[in-house]
Amino acid sequence: MSSGYYDAYYGQAQKVRTLVAGDFAAAFERCDVLVSPTTPTTAFRLGERVDDPLAMYRADLCTIPSNLAGNAAASFPCGLADDGAGSPRLPVGLHVMAPVLADDRLYRVGAAVEAALVDRWGGPLLEQAPELEVSTQ
Repeated sequence: MSSGYYDAYYGQAQKVRTLVAGDFAAAFERCDVLVSPTTPTTAFRLGERVDDPLAMYRADLCTIPSNLAGNAAASFPCGLADDGAGSPRLPVGLHVMAPVLADDRLYRVGAAVEAALVDRWGGPLLEQAPELEVSTQ
């Protein structure tokens, strides 16, 4: 990086990162984990959005804050959803976030979610998923 641009870009980005990390730290004082969708939409077929970088970027929006803060985070499959466009039901992820170095919480939450869904569906999610074709577009 050019020294003249350090404060304009890197320095400002580090300030924002510190603020995001502080917000997460405050939230984790009140709860053990935070959950959100992993993506704002259902999964898309492999190769479907390679020509649309903005759509690819939007798919990561829900995971960016935990990455900025450096928290422990994981995505667990939690169901199948219809995207409304007549395609087969596609996987939906549950994004679980925990404090830095609290990976054990993620594993416990993931195991509990999986056990609850296996009980509800009578088997793992994979057995509920339709055969999906790979898009060649």
